Amino acid sequence: MAFVELGRSGLQVSRLCFGGNVFGWTIDEATSHFLLDGFVDAGFNFIDTADAYSKWHEGNKGGESETIIGRWLKSRGNRDKVVIATKVGSDMGGGEKGLSKAYIHRAVERSLQRLQTDYIDLYQSHWDDLETPVEETLSAYADLIKAGKVRVIGASNFSPARLNAALKAHERDGLPRYECLQPEYNLCERAGFEAELAGICRQQKIGVITYFSLAGGFLTGKYRTKADLAKSARGSDAEKYLDARGQRILAALDEVAAQYKATPARVAIAWLLAQPVVTAPIASATSSAQLAELSAAASLQLGAEAVARLSAASAPAI
Repeated sequence: MAFVELGRSGLQVSRLCFGGNVFGWTIDEATSHFLLDGFVDAGFNFIDTADAYSKWHEGNKGGESETIIGRWLKSRGNRDKVVIATKVGSDMGGGEKGLSKAYIHRAVERSLQRLQTDYIDLYQSHWDDLETPVEETLSAYADLIKAGKVRVIGASNFSPARLNAALKAHERDGLPRYECLQPEYNLCERAGFEAELAGICRQQKIGVITYFSLAGGFLTGKYRTKADLAKSARGSDAEKYLDARGQRILAALDEVAAQYKATPARVAIAWLLAQPVVTAPIASATSSAQLAELSAAASLQLGAEAVARLSAASAPAI
């Protein structure tokens, strides 16, 4: 498995990242550990989670995913062989949220405890906090990097203006630099990232790890009618794509999948991997079959004609 550098960080990551949002939500701890074992055994090393995963699930309070990953790390003794990415900033309840210096210092200790590790490879600002100056946030990260608790920082869901402001603060004040961006990006959701953020990442050599890489499962071809939405707990995420453009995208995926003797899911991930600015798509799996699909997607190389066919079918409305 070939690894690539994440931004200019020095971190070497696989070109596929396992999304830990399903841990403690749609799969239990034993299944989560089984799939993590399979992911690493397949040659991958990059795992993404967040302190808030999976707070939304009934009976959860947040931190479940980190806790499951932490127990896996401890039981396998493989901390130095994987790159662990987590996030801070989401609402954890009781006013615990945001990117203030004081809150980041509290939150990181909780994440480290749940993950049962002394350091986080990639610590990301989950959601921007417009009430906190970017300089304050970056100063908090500087403290954590100096203390050896964080190696590299990244941003998720940032506007172009705020990402640029953080980059300028790095250049002006010598503060840490966001080495990666985690945007929502896939064949269905292109405009938000491609309009400005993609250019910033390309120019600044910022790594890109995409979330919702399969558009909530829509790009697997699983949901083709409204009746299909009941197939899983995440089916509602795909409903908004059941329009004329969505059908064009599915048709193009089917066509390319047939050409490459692959599946729509593999092709959708391969299209992301063909985008020069993308470092590693994030995708989740809840079964061995889904994990095998992701592994196959990482090795599928689409030709220029196939990439252009998919790009044309998914072109955002102007």
